This record gives sequence, structure tokens and C-alpha cells, in this order.
Amino acid sequence: MTQAILEHVNITVGNPEQTAAMLSHLFDWNIRWQGQTASGGHAIHVGTPAGYIAVSTPKASDGIPLAHGKGRPLNHVGIEVTNLDDVERRAQEFGLTPFNHDDYEPGRRFYLFDNDGIEWEIVSYASPQA
Repeated sequence: MTQAILEHVNITVGNPEQTAAMLSHLFDWNIRWQGQTASGGHAIHVGTPAGYIAVSTPKASDGIPLAHGKGRPLNHVGIEVTNLDDVERRAQEFGLTPFNHDDYEPGRRFYLFDNDGIEWEIVSYASPQA
């Protein structure tokens, strides 16, 4: 069987610059590409050399957050980090409110909503930082 690796996810947001800034701040990710989409919208690819999240807006976007009910169109996006406490501090610096902290096998985690109402699960499988 061929090995499959998740290369990217494309999420529609109200303000790609704001979401890319959040992802860069939280995870030390870099902008890999940005520009006009084939449909005339704007997209930013932010992530690592191994993969990224494309945050895009349609051509007619007014920049207003695109709030969806939880689970519509997706439940949450999970991001693994090595230092959960550091990412939580960065989330708070960015004005986000982490919630639903939990610690069960195989790791520790918390959740947050971004300005578009997208839920993110931040999880670490590393031992807690001393």
C-alpha cells in the first residue's frame, strides 16, 4: 500500500491575514505562499516545509468572520505541539481563550476558538514542562 501523508487543509476564513498571523504566532509557522486564488479570492499557506494550512477567503469577502455552528463544516483541527504550556501562553497573548483542558492518555490538550469560530485542539504527547 502507498503511504499517505496529509499535506494541507484549506479553510475558508473571513480574514486570511489575521488567521495566518494567529497560526504563525502560536506555532512559529511561516507563510509559504500567498496570493490570488483561481476563483479570485485571497489565500495564505502557513505552516512548515512538511505541510500547511491554507486559509482563504472568497472573491466577495467583506472580512467579517464566517462563524459556523460547531461541527459545521468541521468539528475541530488538531495540532500537535511539544510545549503545550508555551502555546497556551501564546494563545492568551493573541487574545484567545483556551478552554477544556484535559490530561489523559496519550496526552495533554486544550481547545480554543479563533475569530471565525473554528475550534482548534492543541495537544502534546510530551511530558509536561518543568
